[in-house]
Amino acid sequence: MNVNKELDTRGLNCPLPILKTKKALAEMQAGEVLRVVSTDPGSTRDFQAFARQTGHELVEQSAVGSEFIHLLRRR
Repeated sequence: MNVNKELDTRGLNCPLPILKTKKALAEMQAGEVLRVVSTDPGSTRDFQAFARQTGHELVEQSAVGSEFIHLLRRR
């Protein structure tokens, strides 16, 4: 997967990872992929809801240790 931009939200809790993601996606072109790294366990659910509400595609989610990785494609 070609990632165009990466966002580190480690140590931040809801709603900050979503707010920073929204800002980052606004600066990207349609079809580009954003990789977000978070340590907030609730981020998995939060990003699923965010994608449904905004129309951005949640391409993949995974957990590596205590980190949660979210890949979103800008609409």
